[in-house]
Amino acid sequence: MAGKTYGIRTYGCQMNVHDSERLAGLLETAGYERAADGSTPDVVVFNTCAVRENADNRLYGNLGQMRPVKTANPGMQIAVGGCLAQKDRGEIARRAPWVDVVFGTHNIGSLPVLLERARHNGEAQVEIKEALEVFPSSLPTRRDSAYSAWVSISVGCNNTCTFCIVPSLRGTEQDRRPADVLGEIRALVDEGVLEVTLLGQNVNSYGVEFGDRQAFGKLLRACGAIDGLERVRFTSPHPRDFTDDVIAAMAETSNVCHQLHMPLQSGSDAVLKRMRRSYRSERFLGIVENVRAAMPDAALTTDVIVGFPGETEEDFQSTVDVMRAARFASAYTFQYSQRPGTPAATLPDQVPKAVVQERYERLVSCQEQISWAENRALVGRRVELLISAGEGRKDAGTGRMTGRARDGRLCHVAPYGGVRPGDVVETVVTYAAPHHLVADGLLLSHRRTRAGDASEPRRGVPLGMPSVRPRTPVTSEQE
Repeated sequence: MAGKTYGIRTYGCQMNVHDSERLAGLLETAGYERAADGSTPDVVVFNTCAVRENADNRLYGNLGQMRPVKTANPGMQIAVGGCLAQKDRGEIARRAPWVDVVFGTHNIGSLPVLLERARHNGEAQVEIKEALEVFPSSLPTRRDSAYSAWVSISVGCNNTCTFCIVPSLRGTEQDRRPADVLGEIRALVDEGVLEVTLLGQNVNSYGVEFGDRQAFGKLLRACGAIDGLERVRFTSPHPRDFTDDVIAAMAETSNVCHQLHMPLQSGSDAVLKRMRRSYRSERFLGIVENVRAAMPDAALTTDVIVGFPGETEEDFQSTVDVMRAARFASAYTFQYSQRPGTPAATLPDQVPKAVVQERYERLVSCQEQISWAENRALVGRRVELLISAGEGRKDAGTGRMTGRARDGRLCHVAPYGGVRPGDVVETVVTYAAPHHLVADGLLLSHRRTRAGDASEPRRGVPLGMPSVRPRTPVTSEQE
């Protein structure tokens, strides 16, 4: 496919971001090149999400904008994959007949073949599989970062939350064997990666497929034995399955970051019951208490849905109360949106949009006050940062760079000379805002890393390309 270029537009969760890395790896292995900024790619891939109500409108609006671009560029191909493709299937090609390929969540590895078949046959190719054929981690990867990587430990979900369409689109949970996961992590560290994030729709139910209820805690501890691996994160756990052995593994494993993203969804027990979330607010706050007892410096974040069907003002106040008690570092707050095919879409007592909006604004304001207070408490503290590329606020006036603290907080730092993305620095927090920190004082230490070396542009060696090769499993094989 010499000379042809591609571009990928990714929507949704970290799982989709990681899938897009696989799609990029597949295309580059097939001979495509990533399109330069500002150029028109020969292949445009939309990796879609189906969680939010406006996902459909957003996709078809974007596809409509692509129609004249494709008309002006004969030979261009458009492909649509991801959760919305799995849901809508042939409807996408019917509503947007200029789309060349539609593929689902279970067969992302088919993309290059489907593009070639569509080109050869001169007609759209729609291929949606009902079950996973190849675990995505066996596919080639084009990673955007030389220092940080996603690592899937499972795909699919066995929960039945009434608001969520994910299980019907990604299937039931399938777990990778620990040796496969650890083998991939070791290979990444050999390439210079410093930080990995373990991915699963429900990471702490990991092991259910091979009968080990404590498999996730064991996996975290095993990560601690990998030389050169400096930071381990994970997302997302479900409160129902959160066990004390995982808290102990987090606290006792030196490279596991004291950061926990655990979806609350609602602080009202009545709403949690209607959501079919299988825990209650007391259980959730009990986990928070145990985490803080074991790791007082831990930063906790969460997801919250405002305006779920039947939510009363009393229910909403219960959510506010839990937020104030938990003292989250930050929260992803969503207004409930109906998704066809989910039980919640047909529940009675849908909350009026205006009421949802007003509650949403109050909850965001509440959380911002909490986040700001929690961040202000860190001013004057020493912080270790892994410098990142292209993340967070751009500050052309000061030239500040951006890094992530071990607890996951975003921190903007002074433009210290010689510091590169992938390097590790220590400095002191000088200012706090609700959504970020600033550290523009004395540079206490600077460690140059192999990841920093790899992040420096080198002719003919695109960032992240060492991973663009098929990975052979070591053994056999969100929310």
